Amino acid sequence: MSQALVEARNLTLRYGPKAAVDDVSFSIPKGRVVGLLGHNGAGKSTLMKALVGLQAGSGELQVLGLQPQRQRVQLLESVCYIPDVAVLPRWARVDELITLMSGLHPRFSADRARALLRRTSVGLRDKVKALSKGMVVQVHLALVAAIDARLMILDEPTLGLDVLSRKAFYEMLIDEWCDGERSVLVSTHQVEEVETLLSDVLMLNEGRLALSISLEDIDKRFVALGHDAAVAAEMEAAHPLLRYRVQGGNAALFDGEPPPAVQALGRRLRPSLVDLFVALTRQPQVNRTQF
Repeated sequence: MSQALVEARNLTLRYGPKAAVDDVSFSIPKGRVVGLLGHNGAGKSTLMKALVGLQAGSGELQVLGLQPQRQRVQLLESVCYIPDVAVLPRWARVDELITLMSGLHPRFSADRARALLRRTSVGLRDKVKALSKGMVVQVHLALVAAIDARLMILDEPTLGLDVLSRKAFYEMLIDEWCDGERSVLVSTHQVEEVETLLSDVLMLNEGRLALSISLEDIDKRFVALGHDAAVAAEMEAAHPLLRYRVQGGNAALFDGEPPPAVQALGRRLRPSLVDLFVALTRQPQVNRTQF
């Protein structure tokens, strides 16, 4: 395997007879912010658990050159993980959590944690039970980001937060942790909010890998054409991946360049990550904004 931070080859993860993740292969190089997208039950959380050694599987999986289950203690010195339910002891003060982390993790920096918290409205003497949910998530990120790690894995880290809290979380993540060497794998349903932060995307559909691509290559590979209703039949005849509504009319999404005659019927649009997700992981009666 190469020197990518994560390498998966023909990885399958099962719950009993069901393959929650089915024969997926992908890699995550250093310095990337990767979005992991999929409907509920697509296998995202199972995959993330496997990356930190909490889920056994078949096939090949290396994280930072280590085998997550067999070398988990060594792995967790250089991998940060925030699950979808971030829990901190409600009775503890923030400064007590910093002291606790200093004793638990050899690569934790108390000074860096305090510096990160200065970006927030959280005080060191504040108790967790007195903080809002958004503040608790910011404290959790500050504690995790103060670890000198190479990979951060985030499973729905802003679930249930308001838009301002989500924005503050991602600003801290990008400004204070991403440095061109470390990588982040983040699972989220707020695709439109994080699209501009991502460098790459992995899409899971019922356990299978529907797409693994950089955002730069999305614009090269996929073509969206806005068009008038009068040419809808011609667009449909060209077999697009998806037909959808846009402001001012209709659009069609193609995998690759459609024929010149088809392109002449419309105007080129930038395909959004949400529309691409819908096209590749079709589910009937799904609200396109909730992925």
